[in-house]
Amino acid sequence: MTESFADLATTLQDLATVRGVTVATAESCTGGNIAHQITSRPGSSSYFLGGVVSYANDVKHRVLGVSEAVLQNPGAVSESCARAMAEGARALIGADIAVSTTGIAGPDGGTARKPVGLVYIGLVTAGETIVEERVFPGDRAAVIDAATRRALELLLQGISTGTA
Repeated sequence: MTESFADLATTLQDLATVRGVTVATAESCTGGNIAHQITSRPGSSSYFLGGVVSYANDVKHRVLGVSEAVLQNPGAVSESCARAMAEGARALIGADIAVSTTGIAGPDGGTARKPVGLVYIGLVTAGETIVEERVFPGDRAAVIDAATRRALELLLQGISTGTA
């Protein structure tokens, strides 16, 4: 059985609060859904410092510090961009851990090399940076939900391993 967003957010809040870890987000294709799921829980302000919805490449560059070179090649939908977004959010907001998403939610915008459903999810802590590449099936809403769920799971993983 898949955990609900409410259950994931509650578990995340409980763990972050006990460990004294603060969280930030940088979202593109999820459009703020990760932050929404986190802040749907009362008391989330005890650990969630904030997030950036950087849908436009210019915002990724100006606010999060993603280099223009990365945005040109390999592009906004890439491991390099997800990494830079997470690192930028962590530095900008001053959180212990940050997660990022960048991808193609669809229904348009996909190519043979970068299909609809392709999402890069970045996680950065003081001790490590990881980026996952996933291709989620389904329509736009399904891709956004799946990417949000995986981002919340990665946050839990990062906090529970103690690297945050």
